[in-house]
Amino acid sequence: MAKILPFRAWRYNSELSKSIEELTSPLFDVISQKQRDTLYEVEFNSIHLSVPLQSETATMAKETIAQWKAKGIIQQDQIPGIYVYYQHFSLPGSSKSFIRKGFISFIEATDWGKPDSVILRHENTIPHSVSDRVDVLRATELNVSPTHGLYFDPDFELEHYMDESQKNPIYETEDYQGVKDVLSVIHDKKVIQKFMDKLRPEKIILADGHHRLESSIQYRQEMIGKNGHTGTEGYNYHLMYLTNGESDDLRILPTHRLINGIENFDRNEFLKKLEPYFLFKPIENPFDIEEIILGKQWAFGLLFDDETIKVRLKPEAIDLIDWNFPDVVKHLDLTVMHYFIIEKALGIHGKDQRKSRNITFERNFATCLSKTMKQEAQFAIITKEINMETVKQVCRSGFTLPQKSTYFYPKVICGYLFGSIKDDEFTLPFNPWE
Repeated sequence: MAKILPFRAWRYNSELSKSIEELTSPLFDVISQKQRDTLYEVEFNSIHLSVPLQSETATMAKETIAQWKAKGIIQQDQIPGIYVYYQHFSLPGSSKSFIRKGFISFIEATDWGKPDSVILRHENTIPHSVSDRVDVLRATELNVSPTHGLYFDPDFELEHYMDESQKNPIYETEDYQGVKDVLSVIHDKKVIQKFMDKLRPEKIILADGHHRLESSIQYRQEMIGKNGHTGTEGYNYHLMYLTNGESDDLRILPTHRLINGIENFDRNEFLKKLEPYFLFKPIENPFDIEEIILGKQWAFGLLFDDETIKVRLKPEAIDLIDWNFPDVVKHLDLTVMHYFIIEKALGIHGKDQRKSRNITFERNFATCLSKTMKQEAQFAIITKEINMETVKQVCRSGFTLPQKSTYFYPKVICGYLFGSIKDDEFTLPFNPWE
């Protein structure tokens, strides 16, 4: 049972909210160093809560939050609600406009390692990133940005209420992605109950924010061991942006791999190791590679500083994968990439890939090309997007995709609202389950 709850959000005071666009920030896992440096100069930008300066500690973030509360920089809404969040966007090369529709609420942070888990993850996490997030959550007891979860409703029963709410927006801004973000709120208890009832029988697939949710689960486990646990405490819950996985406006973009720091890397030797498994085709113009591999199973682009190669797995090679996966996972493009290219040719074993510092992730093709041409990366592996049906099949199999397999676009922004799990700020004035 997916237990969601309305909440009283912490938001910037009415005066600061007039300049809300200057106070929002990208999520911690996508923000560039240049963006960080610029936003740190803005005294009350949300980055001071979500990504403290490297010289700061989680304790200092806690002190910052306490000061902002005491000075009225952020104030808690008096009435609990669910916050409707729409993102209006388009994609490069297309004139079509999209609207991703969803709402933000608290959801019970159930352990996803159990057979009866309500929230299903679709990819693995990177250990050091989880540790960082737990430290901040433990110190601040504040969910600074929502993760992104998917429910599945082919009848779109909740959209009518969300559309109605959006007629009276709280905020409407354009973010760093060029996306128009619009926030509104639903306070009507009967309508909120419809959302709770609709989500109750659902299993939620986590689209984005695996590290943040895992930190909430880990923190919950810590607190259960320390306190008299009732299940109603704030630490049992996590802030989530929930969207309908049946929507055509749900877009998933590919995430490419940048490889660097491989000792004694020899390109010819690397390619020689790939030869038993792949067919090779040199590509004259590197900008064509994304289109060339599109729609072709087990095809990838390899970008080097002075050449581009399309590689495609020989069909008979798929049976050589000896990882203990069901076919739905074994036959994924990304599994092929991680098994044959990263393990067999680069020598980074599957169990070590999650924590490998030799692998970084990049959505932007132009950045991949630039880094390889400047020799800031030894090479890049260009991948294709994955579809929603595949994500569902993998989740239902009980297995996960490789880390950073998907990029649900656009990213949620940070700064519109914050969700406290401190009991005196979390507790509702009524029992929503009565």
